[in-house]
Amino acid sequence: MQLRMIKNLYLLFIKFFKIGAFTFGGGYAMISLIHTETVDKMKWLTDEEMNNMIVVAESTPGVLAVNTATFVGYKTAGIFGAAAATFGVILPSLIIIGVISLFFDAFRELRFAAYAFEGLRAGVVLLIFDAVLKLSRKNKKDAFYYCVLLLTAALSVIFGINPIFLLMGATVAGILYSIKSWRTSKTGGDKSGERERDDKK
Repeated sequence: MQLRMIKNLYLLFIKFFKIGAFTFGGGYAMISLIHTETVDKMKWLTDEEMNNMIVVAESTPGVLAVNTATFVGYKTAGIFGAAAATFGVILPSLIIIGVISLFFDAFRELRFAAYAFEGLRAGVVLLIFDAVLKLSRKNKKDAFYYCVLLLTAALSVIFGINPIFLLMGATVAGILYSIKSWRTSKTGGDKSGERERDDKK
């Protein structure tokens, strides 16, 4: 049992160290790689669990990638798993920033570094787009889904509304829609029950 726990902690650390080391562009760019490692390869999460975890990680204070690593680690191996995954995902950044800070002036003057960052910016867009496609696979796609999607996109792109307010609005809309659906189903259930009683009479 202890060997299995140690193996899980090691895998959590290595997987999230890899994610932290080879993903540029912040938490949103990491989502695609996190999905590949935790859902497709390791089977630690299902698509639905991954979607829910991203929502919780986005809604709680802190960095998205760190929050996600903590949740995945906790689900897989408890508190020690959360610590291993969290430490694994932040360690590459600490190492890289520490090295760059020692040679910051010289690094800033390197022309190839500027060219590299230009390419990385383009790659980050693709990573985020890939994450959107993966997360949308298991979402329930109905009229409400597309209305919220298009409305939040329009408010963000056209009017530049803060994403925090968009998330809050989407949350309230989801709660209200769920309540309405629940009441409708309950009313429908009551009516069907009444029809069954009438038929028996």
